[in-house]
Amino acid sequence: MSYSRADGRQPDQLRPIAFEAGIAPNATGSVLVSFGQTRVICGATIEARVPGWMRAQNVSGGWLTAEYSMLPYSTHDRKQRDSSKGKVDGRSVEIQRLIGRSLRAVIDLQKLGQHTLWVDCDVLQADGGTRTASITGAYIAARLAVQTLMDSGKLAENPIKDSIAAVSVGIVDGASLLDLPYTEDRDAAVDANIVMTGQGQFVEVQGSGEEATFSPAQLQELLGLATKGLKEIAGLQAAFLTQQLLGS
Repeated sequence: MSYSRADGRQPDQLRPIAFEAGIAPNATGSVLVSFGQTRVICGATIEARVPGWMRAQNVSGGWLTAEYSMLPYSTHDRKQRDSSKGKVDGRSVEIQRLIGRSLRAVIDLQKLGQHTLWVDCDVLQADGGTRTASITGAYIAARLAVQTLMDSGKLAENPIKDSIAAVSVGIVDGASLLDLPYTEDRDAAVDANIVMTGQGQFVEVQGSGEEATFSPAQLQELLGLATKGLKEIAGLQAAFLTQQLLGS
């Protein structure tokens, strides 16, 4: 079905994606990731210790955990900080768990050794797809952090087995679209977030109808759009990391 996107993109076209390394110098690895007007700071910090529950249960290897937040000025109307509310809101908890699951799917925690890899994703500007941008940038930040430890001799080998990225898809006015900005996400009858490895394996498929249903054929079309986009994103990640690691 024909649908005219406000930004002029084709239905299967990603927003412009960019990465800027070193945005948070005190992190072990960091990147500013942009999906169009959505911008997220992703920082990875590696600590030489594991959580208490791992020590108590004598669990070997390391651990990875993620935190996610939207800065107050990331949206048009100021978003109240979780700290001022006294608790993390349910959406943030859901997203940071998703980020953690996604990265753990491609990391050999045994090879991480007695380290905890903290991934912090802070949304600087939100225009749809903040969770997918966070996962995509978090992988790069983690890879840069791991390289720092390898270069310093604190890690013997790279524990990251594959790349990971995520993208949104949805159905708006009957048209299946890739990488939705806020206005499309707001109006979507169906929306989904897809997480996939660089080798093309799905890690998570989150999809729902917004007071609507969708057919098996539409689901397959959305998965096809996501797969196309995620292969492109994996290529962008690889090119960026090659440039960063060869230049280091």
